[in-house]
Amino acid sequence: MNLDLSDFSSTAIYHLMTQTIIPRPIAWVLTENQNSTLNLAPFSYFNAVCSDPPLMMLSIGKKPNGEAKDTVTNLEVGKSCVVHIAHTSQADLVSATAATLDYGHSEVTENGLSLIEQDQWPLPRIAGAPIAYLCEVHSVSEIGNTPQQLIFVEAKALWVDDNAISEKNGRQIIDANTLNPLARLGANQYADLGSVFSKVRPK
Repeated sequence: MNLDLSDFSSTAIYHLMTQTIIPRPIAWVLTENQNSTLNLAPFSYFNAVCSDPPLMMLSIGKKPNGEAKDTVTNLEVGKSCVVHIAHTSQADLVSATAATLDYGHSEVTENGLSLIEQDQWPLPRIAGAPIAYLCEVHSVSEIGNTPQQLIFVEAKALWVDDNAISEKNGRQIIDANTLNPLARLGANQYADLGSVFSKVRPK
């Protein structure tokens, strides 16, 4: 089937893209609200875009009422966040933190999530998530006919679950099966890694 995307509304295109650009990594982003509570929300328009400096991209739409999402508000003020990669066992929690709450109401508190303080990090990380990046805002811009906030964050520190790290030939190897990251599909679907295999890259 050949689809001319100019025939579709922006909402229909969103559904087509999220069901065909799969699987997508999920950034589970922790920020601080202006009342010192913590906001936590998942975003799957997310990926790594640069290694020097180490940049990640978040594309964040508006709330149903048209206001900026709390994560955007917090990053425009506080500049810091912790980007988690959740384990598949945390799927229910990740989904629950996507709920729209009034600003200042904490998804962390609402869902009884445990936090772990990190030395020299201004924000804690979520217990159980095998990956956590401390990030600072690099730049923010607005794109699209239906405006999205395009946010680039720079990773300043990385925490990895010790159980996922081994060493081979003097190099640290992080095992994807141990991380077992939660991936986003379309509609209400998520996925785990399934089978993992290797291929030698051609020279």
